[in-house]
Order: sequence, then C-alpha cells, then structure tokens
Amino acid sequence: MNPNRAIIVCAVLFLLGIGGIIHRLVDLQILRHDHLRDTAQENTIRMMSRTARRGEIRDVRGNLLATSLFVKTVCADPSLIGAHYHNISAALAPILGMEESELRQKLQPKIKLNENGKVSTNQYVVIKRKVTTQKWEEVEEAMAKVSLPGLDEATTRNQRAAAKRVRQRAIFTDRDEDQLRVYPGRSLAAHVLGFVAGDSHDGIEGLESTYNPQLTGASGWLVTETDSRKRELVALRQQDVAARNGLNLVLTLDTGVQHILETELFESVRKHQPVAACGLVIRPKTGEVLAMANWPNYDPNHPGVSPPDSRRNRIVTDVMEPGSTFKVVAIAAALNENKLKLADRFDCERGHFSYAGKVLHDHHPYGVMSAEQILVKSSNIGTAKIAMQLGPLMLHDYIRRFGFGAPTTINYPGEVSGIVHPVKRWNKLSITRVPMGHEVAATPLQLVMMMSAIANGGRMMKPMLVNRLEDEQGRVVMRYHPEVMREVVRPETASTLITALKKVVTDEGTAKAAQMDYYTVGGKTGTAQKPGPGGYLAGKYFSSFIGFFPANDAQLCILIGLDEPKGDHYGGQIAGPTFKAVAERSANYLGIKPDIQVKNTIAANGLPAPQRKP
Repeated sequence: MNPNRAIIVCAVLFLLGIGGIIHRLVDLQILRHDHLRDTAQENTIRMMSRTARRGEIRDVRGNLLATSLFVKTVCADPSLIGAHYHNISAALAPILGMEESELRQKLQPKIKLNENGKVSTNQYVVIKRKVTTQKWEEVEEAMAKVSLPGLDEATTRNQRAAAKRVRQRAIFTDRDEDQLRVYPGRSLAAHVLGFVAGDSHDGIEGLESTYNPQLTGASGWLVTETDSRKRELVALRQQDVAARNGLNLVLTLDTGVQHILETELFESVRKHQPVAACGLVIRPKTGEVLAMANWPNYDPNHPGVSPPDSRRNRIVTDVMEPGSTFKVVAIAAALNENKLKLADRFDCERGHFSYAGKVLHDHHPYGVMSAEQILVKSSNIGTAKIAMQLGPLMLHDYIRRFGFGAPTTINYPGEVSGIVHPVKRWNKLSITRVPMGHEVAATPLQLVMMMSAIANGGRMMKPMLVNRLEDEQGRVVMRYHPEVMREVVRPETASTLITALKKVVTDEGTAKAAQMDYYTVGGKTGTAQKPGPGGYLAGKYFSSFIGFFPANDAQLCILIGLDEPKGDHYGGQIAGPTFKAVAERSANYLGIKPDIQVKNTIAANGLPAPQRKP
C-alpha cells in the first residue's frame, strides 16, 4: 500500500474514533446530562428520616409506664449468601423468632434478568422489622460463628476474604430508624395509657392519643450517598438534621394505688363473675385521679390480641342508670335550698306509694322516717317525696350543677355526656323516678365527681389525669394545676350531708361491709336494675358503692362498680367489701392519718382495737 494512502486511512480512522468519543461525550454530558444525573442520584443519594423518639409516660412518682426503644430493620444480601442460606437460616431463625422455612425463602438468591437483559441476583431483602439492639447483637454473634461449608476449609486468600464478606456483610441493618413502644407494666393502667399504631407510631387510644402531638416530637432528616447495597457512604453525607424528641408525660396516677385497685377489683370479679367491672380512686380536694381500672383488661404491648370490647375505658365511655347513688343529688339540693332538715320526717307508706297511677316500691316496708334515715336506708319513696318539695325545675338545675348531662372535661378521648332529659320531656312520674336514678344515665366518672364534690365541702374539681409535661432533661414545660369548676352546694350543706352519709356504712345503713377500722367513711350504695327493650331487665343490675374517707377531711374518694354480677347484687354487699379492701390498702400505702381513736389495749388478733368517736 502507498505509504501516503496508509497515513490518510489511519488519520481518517483516528478522526472517526475521536469523533465517536466526542459524540458520546456530548450525548452523555450535554444531551442526556440531566436525565443521567437524576438517575444516578436516585440510585445513590438517599434522604432518610431521623425519627424522633416518642416521649415516655410516667406515674406521679416517676415510675415508667410507657417508653420507646429504637429498633433495627434486619436485612440481607442474598447475592453474598449464595448457597449458604440453609446454614444461615438455621442459625438466625431462633434468634429472630421466625420459622426457619420462612427465613430460608427470604435468604435464597433469586436469579432474574434486568432491563438490559443481563443476569442479576437480588442484593437487598428485609428479613424482620422492630428487632431490638440486644437481638441484633445476638444476630451478629451468630453470624460470626455460622458454619460456611466450602469456605471454612479455605486455603486461599480469596476464599478467606469471601467467608469474611459473608459473615460481616451478608446480614445488615437498614439505615432508616424505627422504634418500638413498650409498656413495662403490661396491662397495668392499660385503659388510661392506650396504645400506638404499629406503623405510624401515632397514639390511637387513651392518653397516647390525647397527647400524641406532645409525645411525638419532630423528625429530623439525613441526606447521604449509598452504595449498591444501600449502605451509607459516610464521607459523602450532605445533610444531617437531628430530630427533636417528644416530651415526657407525667400522670397523676400512682402505680402503687393502681396495682391495689386492679388486684382487688379483679378479685371481686372472680367472686361475683360480672360481665364487666370498673374502679376509680380520686383525691376530692384536687380532682387528681390516682387509679382507674376496668375489667376486662388488655395488654397494650399486644392490643390486637384482645377484642375491642376489652379495650374500652368504661369509666368515661359507658353510661348506666346510677340507681340509689343518685339520691344524694335530690337530698343535697333540698338541704341547700333550705327546704329540708335531716330531722324532717316523711311517711314512706309501708313500701307502697301510689302516684300518677303507678305504685313506687321500697325494698323494705318503711313507715315514718327522718330525711337522714331515708338516705341511710335508701328509701325510694322518701327520696321521691323530698324531690317533690323541690319541684322538677330546681331538681333538674341541681342535676346539671353536679355535672350530669355534660362531659367532665377530663381530657380523655371518647368521654360521653350521659343523659339528662330537659324538664319539658319529663312525664308525671319523672319527679318520683329521676331522684332514685331512673330516666337518667351517667358515667362512673360523673358519679365519683358528684360524691367528691360533697366530700370537698361542696366544691366540684376538674378531674386530672396529667400532672405535667417534661423535656428530656426533666425540665417542666407545662404543669397542670387543680381547678375548681364550681361550688355545687354550700360548705354547711355538704357538712350536713356528710353526717348522714357516714351512717350509711354503719349497722343502720346499707353498706356496713364498707366500714373501715381506723377511718370514718361516708358513702352511698347503688343497685340499679338495667333497662332494656320494653322495661327493666329481670336479674340484671349495675351494683356500686362510692365512698370517701376520712369522712370529715376526705383524702380519697373511691368508686367500685360491677355490671351484672351473679348471685347477690346489692351494691353494699358486693361492692362495699371491695371498697374497704382498696381503701385500707391505699391508706396504708399513702400514709393517710387515721381519724378514729385507738385504745391502748391489744385486741384478740394482736392488733390495736379501734374505738369510734361518739
């Protein structure tokens, strides 16, 4: 070939090559630059959320009721695991609490064709979410010791490196943070606390729901580059904004009193086998709730295991006719309006009182009794006659003053108002039926706040479940203080009524079983027959007792309620003993000073014998 011609050919080929390279560069760097850049960033740049740690919930003494743990999402690279998925599955399944066959299926490499027609193996698969740090450490330890046939006997440098890669890189954790809500007390105070949704971590019931914004905090974020296995390249991190953790919620609950209430309430359930039960302990002077319990109960760590009915906080969501506990309202109103003195006497008609064409009955054929005896003996007829002196409008006014027919504003989700019909909807019988707790419906919380107002000298307090909000360093962000809602009756009226309520728990009254050895008790029983279609249901009652002590300087007010108990159904007989047990144990735990003088003699049982003041 002519040398000049060869030079020309080479030059042309060289120029064509250079032209091709330039064309490719122009295509990649100019024409397709934006598309390729976005694709690369999608593959390597990740924005990861920095999850804020949900705030803790503690009782008034600082005992932990709810906390959040940061947990791992355990992942695997099947392309590295290769043929060793059998051995790795066998090693990790017991630690992760998984079926070995399920784990083996996830770890087995899957061969597939990518969009370019090339063969590839999956490099990222989620094994299990919400794995605690302790469990992850066990996984790492197991992987360090796992048997890898064919590699464990390795003699070459490459084989040893392959074994190291499998043990150190085949199983890893995702960079995205997650957390697990934990309730250390399990079912303790479950209905107060509520629980959170599994994926969103938002509170969906109880105080977890009410204070969700304060507990949640604010998320941060991380922008960084990752490799093909989604592992972060720390040196290429671009943004790192820390999360602001949620506030801690400190309740008015005392876990000691809560445990006492739940223990005694469930013992009563065992004895009387009701379909449901509830209990409440409140400080009348402040409205602070020390304990709130329901049965059936549930574990907020595993809320889905229990039926929805078990998760309902009946103390604020359920209403029932209150029965004889409601007689306190009519008698308090008459005393406060100076229409009644405790010594005033009424004819109780030997248990049969005909009014507006219907007969009202008493459970005993009482004759003439004083107003005090009417309350102590719980006479329906006597209470009706007292209410008739008030009239419908004034009685209705005091019912509303005592908080019935409106929420207590306890700041708990799902609280209902109860039922109080306007006077224009009353019939001729209503003035005789409403005072004994018929034709109205109330929540257990409304009933205990009514009695607490009497015990507190006529002042009704707003019920409190939360004491304060704190930050991570324990600094108080918000403190809640006791709040007087209104004065329901005058202090002298409350004092007069307490005199009668103290006799309810003596031999004269309906709740002798609620009498305490070292404290005077005031209270009232309730045995309300449950209404149903066409009238009241035979054999179905809501039995209750609400009491406070020491009666003249009340430190605690306690409600015990049993829904449809089997066998005995009178509130004094079945709820009274449970009140006494809760009250005595709580008084001992809280160090409440007795108000009954104690003799300097030793009783037969070895304990000081109480002597009641005259």
